[in-house]
Amino acid sequence: MKKIVLASSNAGKLKEFQQLLNRSGFEVLPQSVFDVPDAIEDGLSFVENALIKARHASTLTGLPAIADDSGLEVDALDGRPGIYSARFAGEHARDSDNNNKLLAELEDIQSAERTARFQCLLVFIRHPNDPTPIICQGTWEGRILFEPQGNNGFGYDPLFWITEQGCSSAELDPALKNRISHRGKAMQLLLERI
Repeated sequence: MKKIVLASSNAGKLKEFQQLLNRSGFEVLPQSVFDVPDAIEDGLSFVENALIKARHASTLTGLPAIADDSGLEVDALDGRPGIYSARFAGEHARDSDNNNKLLAELEDIQSAERTARFQCLLVFIRHPNDPTPIICQGTWEGRILFEPQGNNGFGYDPLFWITEQGCSSAELDPALKNRISHRGKAMQLLLERI
């Protein structure tokens, strides 16, 4: 079984990745196993940040690496919070802080204008200097609710309504979420390409 380092310290992402990759033939180890600190995400796009994280983890472990950068784009906010989704309410913001800030910024926006999407840019590199990383993108369309619903997931999941499912992302069964989410879609593309 080939080892791959997952360039993330986000507990929610780690859980999802381990579920998504559990039958892939790869042993996915979080970067924390190797005491790898988080990379400084100073890119200006999801793909830049994912590459920064993957190269950082691969350099410090000597292993192939998978990294993602993902976030929420809200049309009424001109695509914000985007790459700043995890720190929308500040550098060390909790999920509840980010959700409250999002609700406050959308306070006067009607339901039909609360369209949004989750984006996931997933990167796989074989080694730190890999000149041809595999890059996959997954998008998940929805809209922002007026108050949180559901207890599953993490981040903005309680506020993200999926019309086709008739519920929030935080109300989905984790197995279904892993199939239809932005991260699930990107991972399926990645597994096909590896």
